[in-house]
Amino acid sequence: MTSADKPIIVQSDRTVFVEVESPAFEEARDALGAFAELIKCPEHIHTYQITPLSLWNAASAGMKSETVLETLRRFSRYPIPGNVETDIAEYMNRYGRLTLERDGGRLLLRGQDAYLIEEISRHKRTQAFVEERIDPNTILIGGAYRGHLKQELIKIGFPVRDLAGYVEGEELDVHLSGRLANGKSFALRDYQSAAVSAFHRDGSAAGGSGAIVLPCGAGKTVIGLGVMARLKKRTLILVTNVVALRQWRREILEKTTLTDAEVCEYSGEEKNIGPVTIATYQILTYRKKKSDEYPHLKLFEAQDWGLIIYDEVHLLPAPIFRITADIQARRRLGLTATLVREDGLESDVFSLIGPKCFDIPWKVLEKEGWIASAQCHELRVPLPMEQRREYVMSPPRAQYRIASENPMKMDVLDELLKTHQNDRVLIIGQYLRQLRVVASAFNLPMLTGSTPNAERVDLFKRFRDGEIKHLVVSKVANFAVDLPEANVAIQISGSFGSRQEEAQRLGRILRPKAENAVAHFYTIVTRDSSEGEFAQKRQRFLAEQGYQYNIRNIDGAAALTIPSGG
Repeated sequence: MTSADKPIIVQSDRTVFVEVESPAFEEARDALGAFAELIKCPEHIHTYQITPLSLWNAASAGMKSETVLETLRRFSRYPIPGNVETDIAEYMNRYGRLTLERDGGRLLLRGQDAYLIEEISRHKRTQAFVEERIDPNTILIGGAYRGHLKQELIKIGFPVRDLAGYVEGEELDVHLSGRLANGKSFALRDYQSAAVSAFHRDGSAAGGSGAIVLPCGAGKTVIGLGVMARLKKRTLILVTNVVALRQWRREILEKTTLTDAEVCEYSGEEKNIGPVTIATYQILTYRKKKSDEYPHLKLFEAQDWGLIIYDEVHLLPAPIFRITADIQARRRLGLTATLVREDGLESDVFSLIGPKCFDIPWKVLEKEGWIASAQCHELRVPLPMEQRREYVMSPPRAQYRIASENPMKMDVLDELLKTHQNDRVLIIGQYLRQLRVVASAFNLPMLTGSTPNAERVDLFKRFRDGEIKHLVVSKVANFAVDLPEANVAIQISGSFGSRQEEAQRLGRILRPKAENAVAHFYTIVTRDSSEGEFAQKRQRFLAEQGYQYNIRNIDGAAALTIPSGG
């Protein structure tokens, strides 16, 4: 590859520009994803940022600074700035300089550098956790502060490698079933087995905590079951809502040897605790008043758990982070399609749940047929003159809503529904008023956060059975909606620049399709508006995974043409 063909330009502030038209773009993009974060993804030049956290996640997975630098040199058009080479080596070498270890009943922080240990023992963020300086390279840490110390150390730039181990937890005789109720054989796929092994690490103290990152439809729940079968311990599973809770319960009963009595629900509707307990984040963070305690957080100590699974870990509420800081002696598994958090708490996931221990690029799974091939489309419509005047005179938040509820979107939606009349279509939006207009105009059923659970279950069943082909859904579709038949998603409004939301919504249609049919993900946005700008931000994570958006300007329904058959 000549210098002119190389797609990367590395800047001294650790920004990396990647030229999309380069023949080596895809290879460079996949390599960068292991240690850099995508920031912008317009048509021609993508912008990445190499951050301390992205480097520490790479280091925790076993990547060396030499490998990162070799990758940059291989694809870089120009020499890498010297300070960037120094920064990469410095940050990655920090991971592992500090370790937490257990010596009998004592929790010890050990360091390779006596001066670093001295700094930590005196630092205002960490000195409260230090009980005693044992020797120049070792300090005794208060046993209750394991998680709190890890949180503070990463904030001052020194992530600790936690080798202090775990309590065993109560035994649970659980195995994967090997055969489903319909008679079909069942076993973990190769990458699912690899994910279980990456988390477990042969039962060593180096394993037992971390996040597994895979797209929706790739079987993250099954990986959770694989971990349960490997550990054979009492398990607490935390999920986003009751629908997700019951999906997990069905999967456990279908794919493991556990019985109905051994798998309990802890939610707003039932509060049972058993060998495997599935609870919602909502019930755990419930309290009558802001000044009250969280009465249900005692569930974390209600049993001798050997494993805690956090589903959709990118949505973990702050109170769960706080209690997780106190239970670092329990094995912790995070499952997610993306580690991106819109609240910026990725470092808390790293320090309290654990670093990323396994992921696979989405396009790799697509190529192997484990998730559906998907095409992404952005359809840009103008804002009518009467709304344009209101838009110009409004504050930013109101502008976004005006653009999101653009009535011109209805014509485009009408044309899309005609084109995909025989497909299973989810129409997803942010604003209930807009969704009600859509449901009424097209005589479609609607599902929102206020829809009773029994009605949700019924709507999902009718959709799966083909009785309903088109369904209007609110933000509840962002997570834990198991609708493998859905093959078209039409996004008519979204949560500002939420990358996690874009990934979750595409994930609704990524289950493998019959005859390898292609799934379609449409986003209808108002051009020349803040909605269009936020749409670009939302697309960053998917662009990093290899998805490209087919962008078209639509000036009327007549201008919208979609290939026959979708």
